[in-house]
Amino acid sequence: MWKCFAALLLFVTPVLADEYPTAYEALRAVGTKFSRDSVNRVISVTGVDGTPQPETWKVLIEDPRARGGVREVEVANGQVVSERTPVRAVVGSSEGATIKTARLNLDSSGAYAVASHTADKSNARFATVSYTLRTDEHGDPVWIVTLQNKASRPVGTIYIGADRGNVTRTEGMFAGTNMEDVETDRDAERDTENERGIIGTAKARVRETFRRAQDEARDMFERVRRSFVDFIDRH
Repeated sequence: MWKCFAALLLFVTPVLADEYPTAYEALRAVGTKFSRDSVNRVISVTGVDGTPQPETWKVLIEDPRARGGVREVEVANGQVVSERTPVRAVVGSSEGATIKTARLNLDSSGAYAVASHTADKSNARFATVSYTLRTDEHGDPVWIVTLQNKASRPVGTIYIGADRGNVTRTEGMFAGTNMEDVETDRDAERDTENERGIIGTAKARVRETFRRAQDEARDMFERVRRSFVDFIDRH
């Protein structure tokens, strides 16, 4: 009997883990607890050790009335479970910029789908996922998805545009090559004609693999695309 129960527990636990709320659901909880306007003052959303979704989300909100000007809200099981007012933001967007949530078209579940597909193209194996949603240096919303092994050590990081689903950068993946050398979607035209020999050929091969992964990520995005505005208006 105990063996049957243990086997059932092993089967049920991963299923339950998959049912943890997404980042959109965490933002909805914040809007319900505080105000609808609060989701327009979000600086960042973070979650760690997801399988694939994390058990808890931390949402950093701009709040002029709070000390340090920010409020950190913790959401678990779709409910706000705690809040605090840190003196300074530890994880936030570029220069504390708030996320334009009207431009969000990728929930954390979609970010996982794009990231895991990209990791597969780089033959990266992982056990858990950590997420950060923030703005980049251009003010665009971006998912920073870090893949970790069973020892919770990072095996790669993928930067995904939260508005267009484009993979803009990776770290620690694609044969271990620094993606600033491999080319991102903004500098992909650099260096192509001057490369020669074995090293040049290897770099070109990795670059081409990355470009294919980008193309496939865009196709994946079309399948998992989810407007935050539509989501919040329906709930």
